Amino acid sequence: MTALDSRVQTIVSSPLGDLRLVASPDGLAGLWFVEGQRHEPTAERLAAWPTVSSHPVLDAAVQQLDGYFRGQRQGFDLPLDLGQGTAFQQAVWRALMKIPAGTTTSYGVLAADLGRPLAVRAVGAAVGRNPLCVVVPCHRVVGSNGSLTGYAGGLDRKHALLRLEGALIDKAHQWAK
Repeated sequence: MTALDSRVQTIVSSPLGDLRLVASPDGLAGLWFVEGQRHEPTAERLAAWPTVSSHPVLDAAVQQLDGYFRGQRQGFDLPLDLGQGTAFQQAVWRALMKIPAGTTTSYGVLAADLGRPLAVRAVGAAVGRNPLCVVVPCHRVVGSNGSLTGYAGGLDRKHALLRLEGALIDKAHQWAK
């Protein structure tokens, strides 16, 4: 049995659509929007992971996500399993967790912060492959001109997450709570 075989999952509702949460023995290993999400695991892999109604990591994640979407918390305190990525991807994902709520950074600044200023496209690709949307805040990365570029969960969701965190104020684009 491999580490991928020992994962479990659940699906929960959020204001931005249903979320699929996946836990491994090492922590929260996946968080994807059920609809409109790019780069989620294959249907075969998803079918192999049992759906559970209760699991310590998943229960904690659900509780913290609820607080986040209610505006009662800005970060997450969960054990994370980032082991499915390459060393470079994992470094990018850890760097994403250092971006404070209510702020954004650009792909170029993120690449420079990682000591790889010429690797902007590679950083962008790693950001896009983030397996833990919302919890590992890839939505806080914007284009060099501040534009909302790229988000595997969709630009409307990126916009809504940044508004929720106070990083984006746009009265023309309303998000219903």
